[in-house]
Amino acid sequence: MRGLPFFDRIEAARLLVERLGAYRDADALVLAIPRGAVPMGRVIADALHADLDVVLVRKLGAPGNPEFAVGAVDESGTVHLAEYAASAGADHSYLGHERARQLQRIREQRRLYSQERPPIDPAGRVVIVVDDGLATGETMATALATVRRQAPA
Repeated sequence: MRGLPFFDRIEAARLLVERLGAYRDADALVLAIPRGAVPMGRVIADALHADLDVVLVRKLGAPGNPEFAVGAVDESGTVHLAEYAASAGADHSYLGHERARQLQRIREQRRLYSQERPPIDPAGRVVIVVDDGLATGETMATALATVRRQAPA
């Protein structure tokens, strides 16, 4: 017996499509959080006849435990911090360094994902944000805040 209700990311995306059917042919925009969610986003966008793009956010890992998110940063440099960031050892100096490091990674990602065209504007559109997993939820919360500032439907 599997521990998860799906076999892999692609199966998870297909299951999501079943729940998102109301958005088929609705001029929706699927925004995937790289890297893991991009293949999922492709499956969802194709099934819904939607556009696909990325929303670039990066986790701010805790000191000594980079997989434990104490927050996240978006492409504009805006930081969303978890309430527990300080108690996890993330002081102002650490966060400044980690923010700069992750912003550099975001710039590299933007160059890769937007070689052919600028990012798709989500203003006024139904937007579906996809990630391949949530642990603390900091990255998704930051992605949603980023998208909301761009006035989607």
